[in-house]
Amino acid sequence: MSRAEVTPGTGMTPEAGMTPRTDMTPRTDVTGESPTGKPGGAPRTPSPLWSLGLFRSELSVTFRRWRTLALLAVLAAVPILVGIAVKIETSDGGSVGAGGPDGEGPAFIAQVTNNGLFLVFTALAATLPFFLPMAVGVVAGDAIAGEAGAGTLRYLLVAPAGRTRLLLAKYATTLAFCVVATLVVAASALAVGALLFPLGEVTTISGTRISFTDGLLRALLIALVVAASLIGVAALGLFVSTLTSSGIAAMATTVGLLITVQIVDQIPQLHAVHPYLFPHYWLSFADLMRDPVYWDDLVRNLGLQALYAGVFGSAAWARFGAKDIAS
Repeated sequence: MSRAEVTPGTGMTPEAGMTPRTDMTPRTDVTGESPTGKPGGAPRTPSPLWSLGLFRSELSVTFRRWRTLALLAVLAAVPILVGIAVKIETSDGGSVGAGGPDGEGPAFIAQVTNNGLFLVFTALAATLPFFLPMAVGVVAGDAIAGEAGAGTLRYLLVAPAGRTRLLLAKYATTLAFCVVATLVVAASALAVGALLFPLGEVTTISGTRISFTDGLLRALLIALVVAASLIGVAALGLFVSTLTSSGIAAMATTVGLLITVQIVDQIPQLHAVHPYLFPHYWLSFADLMRDPVYWDDLVRNLGLQALYAGVFGSAAWARFGAKDIAS
């Protein structure tokens, strides 16, 4: 019998039918260092196409979850319920409340029976204070904490992903959800309004009349403004998500903060802080239905959302960069 050959550098003999491992290069962990603490070599630089692929992957995962689909279904159901309620209330020739701050219902609700397009504006006004931000808060709150709780965050950070690129992909996915959720509400309201009520020329808040096509364009612009009004909530939720490894805790905290801020915004004695709260100018989208358009509060709203996105986005980046994802 001949002696078995010893594999150089291992001190072990290969067993029958097995090929000895020749790649003994130390693997690097998510910090870019080898298990011995020495640098594992220069990391690869991801190409823009790779970063786009990461974003597409996050989009696919988010919108395939049953929770996300359930949230979108609830949002789509709100305009249906509002449209049916208005139809039933006015079936005997009666009228609905005037809506707005001094009325009995959401803004524009009194105009729904005359023009079904106003159901779009009514549905957005009804969902923006709670339903839309709550849905965004759930998605944003689960972005990082959900991965950490499921034990998949460490694998997502394997090179060449990196923490900054992953955080940006998560935030971009949340913003995409903001747009999709808002458009779902608008599309559902438009379909229900067309089925239950007449369509035609639109009377603006200023009393002027515009064509139905112009009204549709304003409805689309309003939907985009509503989506942009949620970027502050998205950044806040993402920051909260980096503070914990429990997705449920992050979602509950984000929704709780949302409710608290909205309550504060309704307390007259705290009027001095109201202009600095992210929901304060949410309903300013109604100014797009004036002729000419009033831009002051719209600009304040978008500027405030950008400020919240910058502050809490930076805080999320700082926290996520220092987060111990191995624990």
